[in-house]
Amino acid sequence: MSLLIKNGTIVTMNPNRDILTGDIYIEGNRITAIGDNLPHQAGRTIDAAGKVVIPGLIQPHIHLCQTLFRGQADDLELLDWLKLKIWPLESGHDPESIYYSAMLGTGELIKGGTTAIVDMATVNHTNENFQAIYDSGIRAISGKCMMDLGDEVPEPMREKTRNSIDESLRMLEKWHGKGNGRIQYAFTPRFAVSCTEELLREVVRLAEQYRVMIHTHASENKGEVEFVYQMSGMRNVLYLQKLGLTAPNLIVAHCIHLDEEEMETLVQTQTKIAHCPSCNLKLASGFAKIPELLDRGAYVSIAADGAPCNNYLDGFIEMRMAALIQKPFYGPRAMPAPKVFELATIGGARAMGLEAEIGSVEVGKKADLAIINLDELRTTPQKGVNIYSQLVYQTQSSQVETTIVDGNILMENRVLNGMDEKEVRRKANESLERVAKRVGISIA
Repeated sequence: MSLLIKNGTIVTMNPNRDILTGDIYIEGNRITAIGDNLPHQAGRTIDAAGKVVIPGLIQPHIHLCQTLFRGQADDLELLDWLKLKIWPLESGHDPESIYYSAMLGTGELIKGGTTAIVDMATVNHTNENFQAIYDSGIRAISGKCMMDLGDEVPEPMREKTRNSIDESLRMLEKWHGKGNGRIQYAFTPRFAVSCTEELLREVVRLAEQYRVMIHTHASENKGEVEFVYQMSGMRNVLYLQKLGLTAPNLIVAHCIHLDEEEMETLVQTQTKIAHCPSCNLKLASGFAKIPELLDRGAYVSIAADGAPCNNYLDGFIEMRMAALIQKPFYGPRAMPAPKVFELATIGGARAMGLEAEIGSVEVGKKADLAIINLDELRTTPQKGVNIYSQLVYQTQSSQVETTIVDGNILMENRVLNGMDEKEVRRKANESLERVAKRVGISIA
């Protein structure tokens, strides 16, 4: 299939950060030409005159399995949020509820111009999570959540170390590389609080053997940091370093409560940091020192986390929040819009290890794009306004008109292709009622 996008304002995010007016020609799943008045004939043509074409947003920390629980765990700090609400609800999932939770999440992400994610599934029913990712068309790295430690973990989520590893390998062998490479596997130990040292060391070994990513959480909450210190005698990131996790193939979410040595460790090991500003505010976890980390040379990206701690999966809200929350501490010039947009695109691609494939609009790269209509009150006037400022501070996800992943049009004119939005909402509501009843949590 070939696709021609004509007459758009193209925010390339290429090394020169060129902003062009012209056409993009897509053959199969790759961009093969960018220019003015391209003469190519295509199977489909989209007129983007007066609109902005951007590389799709990339969110390297999402929990699709939690989308079903949006609004069910408000006004709690992290450990209570997990123990009182999220772990019990996750333990009540069945295959159908996982599928529709993930479809609900991917549908929202696609409608918001997010084209690629790094996802952490729950302990059970991972196959259905991957099936939803496959069916939705989004690009994703995902994996089975691994939890082999913790007396307060609900019984259905308590794993034996070997069983956790074996099931992870089964999912890797089934799903890694599926969808023409659109889907990849990662080992996803939840965090040091719920994983034994034996499990974490084996994850490091297997990730190296299979050449895949590792995705976890660290230093999100003071109570978590204290727990890890009491357990290991070390601060969180240094404990992960001791076990061999800190490395270019590790994506670690949050990284709020870090000391100087931990920050330098993350930089020197080229560990990828997923910054989740809205989640960190809602759970009262704190403010990650992103400007300081960036000044040191850290690899940072931006993500929404799970819907119950946000309650959106909206990349535009996360960009705005990432820009604004640092300014009272570091001054008005901290986190300027062009830098924030970089973190949400090529920064996310770097976190996924896919910077040569996605994250910018360049010839030879995969066609993961979003087309945005800025002809609205909130993004007017347009003349004399920096386009990055418009995208980061003004644009809302509802202004995304078309989303393309791997050359496939997943949404056009705000209508999802290949996903019955009404049916997904109906099934999601039914699934929530069933799961909540199963675990004895009232949702009335």
